[in-house]
Amino acid sequence: MTHQEVVDRCLQFINSADYSDEAFNEHSLFLFEYQYRNNLSYQMYCRQKGKTIRTVKSYKDIPAVPINAFKELTLSCEPTEDVEGIFMTSGTTQKIKGKHYHPTLAVYDVSMLANFKERFMGETAKIKMGILFPNEEEMPNSSLAHYLALAFSHFGTEESAYFVDTDGLHADRLITELENAEASNEPYALLGASFSFVHLFEHLDKQNKRFKLPEGSKILDTGGFKNQSRELPLDEFYEQLANYLGVNRSDCINMYGMTELSTQFYDSGNEVIPSVKSGPHWIRTRVVNPLTGVEVEKGERGVLVHCDLASFNSVTTILTEDLGVEKDEGFLLLGRVQDAEAKGCSIAVDEFIKAAKGNL
Repeated sequence: MTHQEVVDRCLQFINSADYSDEAFNEHSLFLFEYQYRNNLSYQMYCRQKGKTIRTVKSYKDIPAVPINAFKELTLSCEPTEDVEGIFMTSGTTQKIKGKHYHPTLAVYDVSMLANFKERFMGETAKIKMGILFPNEEEMPNSSLAHYLALAFSHFGTEESAYFVDTDGLHADRLITELENAEASNEPYALLGASFSFVHLFEHLDKQNKRFKLPEGSKILDTGGFKNQSRELPLDEFYEQLANYLGVNRSDCINMYGMTELSTQFYDSGNEVIPSVKSGPHWIRTRVVNPLTGVEVEKGERGVLVHCDLASFNSVTTILTEDLGVEKDEGFLLLGRVQDAEAKGCSIAVDEFIKAAKGNL
C-alpha cells in the first residue's frame, strides 16, 4: 500500500457515516499493518510483545506506545526530511521534546475541522473569535497553534483576532474587544490555553471589570496551566469564567488533546466537574492497568489508552500518562498519573525503548 492510499483511506473513514465496531476494527487493522511494516521501531516493539499482523485481530490487541517514547525515538512510517508538519510537545517537565511527524496535514485538518464543527460550532456557521494563544508563525511546531489557526480561518468571522503573542496577553486590547462584544449583542467566542484565561482573570480583577457576553457566546479552553499561571481548581476556574465573562458554564467547553494524537476530545460544558470527554467515531479510548495493559473494570480508575485512526503515520495507539474512568458516554479525565500508575508508565517506556533499539 502506498502513502497516498493510506491517506485516502483515512479521509474516507473520517468522512464516512459508518460508526460501527466492525468498521473501526477493519480500519484499525489496516493501519496497524501499514505501521508495522513501515515504522521499524514500532515493529520491533510489537514483535517483542508477540504481536504481529497475524496475531492482532482487534484494535484492542494493538500494542500501545507510551507517549514518552516520542521523545526518545523517531516514530514515522515516512521519511521525516520533507514532512509538511512536525508538532512538538511543550517540554515543560523535561528539556527533550517529543515529535509527531505529519507527511501531510490533510488528515489532521479534516479530523479537526469535522470534530470542531460538530462539538463546538453546532448549528453556527461562523462566530467572531478571540484567540488567546500565539499564531502559527510564532509557534510553528505547536499542534495547538495549528488547531486554533484552523478554527480561526474556517469558523471565525473577518473581525476575529489574536490577543496573545510571544510577548504575552494583550489585555487592554482584549478588554476593549470584550466591551465591544458585550455592546454588540452578537455572540462571541474566546478560545485558547487555560493559563491565558487565568492571566485574563488577573487583569479583569485589577480593573474591577465584569462582562455579560451576548447569548450564544462560547468559551473553549485547553491544555491546563503547565506552570505558566497560578493553578486553579477546575470548579473555581469554570466559575470564574462564568463570573468574569458572563458565559454559562454549560457553554464553557474544554478540549482535551495531545501532540501525539491527531484527534481531539470535547466535553459538553462544565456545569459538573469533572466533565465527561468523548471523541468522534475515528478514535476510541480504553482504561487500563499500565503494568499489565489489561482493561480495568468499568468505573475503576486506570490509565487512558487512545486508538486514533487519524494518526496514520506514527502509531494509532498510545498509552497516556492521564488517569481516567470509563463512563457510558465517554470517560472522565482525573489528572496525571502518580504512585503505582506512574511506575507502570515508566516501565512501559523502558520496555519500548529497549525493544525498539533491539536490546531485548
